[in-house]
Amino acid sequence: MSPIAPTLQLFFTERLAAQRQASPATITAYRNTFRLLLRFVQDRTGTAPSDLDWADLGAGTIAAFLDHLEHERHNNPRSRNARLAALRSLFRYAALRHPEHAHLIAQVLAIPQKRYDKALVSFLEPAEVEALLAAPDLTRWEGRRDRALIAVAAQTGLRLAELTGLNCQDASLGAGAHVRCTGKGRKQRCVPLTTATAAIVRVWLHERKGQPGDPLFPTRTGRRLSEDAVEARITLHHQTASRQCPSLAAKKLTPHVLRHTAVICTASDLVRDVRLAA
Repeated sequence: MSPIAPTLQLFFTERLAAQRQASPATITAYRNTFRLLLRFVQDRTGTAPSDLDWADLGAGTIAAFLDHLEHERHNNPRSRNARLAALRSLFRYAALRHPEHAHLIAQVLAIPQKRYDKALVSFLEPAEVEALLAAPDLTRWEGRRDRALIAVAAQTGLRLAELTGLNCQDASLGAGAHVRCTGKGRKQRCVPLTTATAAIVRVWLHERKGQPGDPLFPTRTGRRLSEDAVEARITLHHQTASRQCPSLAAKKLTPHVLRHTAVICTASDLVRDVRLAA
């Protein structure tokens, strides 16, 4: 058996799962990183993962792997740095179990992250948000659902995973209306809703008629909307809204752009649309 295998297994079961209590998303990301690395080493050297030793994963190999991610798999610097962070975490853990490889591990840990220019954060102007909110077809069930989803996304700034993870019970629409969600790092968040957004969600929940644990924004069959489905719906409504608001046509619209928008639209416009939805 490879000398790496026991340490790699304990890294997942002991360090990530037991000690750090990492989220499933983090564990999946780390697993994918190591899977890519092992495949890269095998393709490059012909050494099967079952035969690898720590000497096969020196700084030169790791640096070549990172270059492979960037130039052949076309990962952006942010993704490259995320893969490097996963590798560093493994090697820091290995340093405690394999002091005989301290020099090799130190060389890997010394590999710097890639610097890059950060793009300006894109966001929507209030008129563009209003055009996007007016895009869904309110005569259709999906349009009324999308209307509520966009209103919550644009006003609260929730992440895409937080939006798709909302259940009916997470929306409190009485005094001090708000939504509760589990955010990045499993942190509990409570985000206030404006009167206008709460009114839209109230109308949607009345139509939705879901149980407390049901998804707030479901598919026609009652399942939770996937992140890809939300992105596709926003793209569809972006195209429709661009015909009424030309400035939208020049912008790339994603759920992350809505997160950075967090625009509080005027109550009169939103309440007017609630009457249309009702």
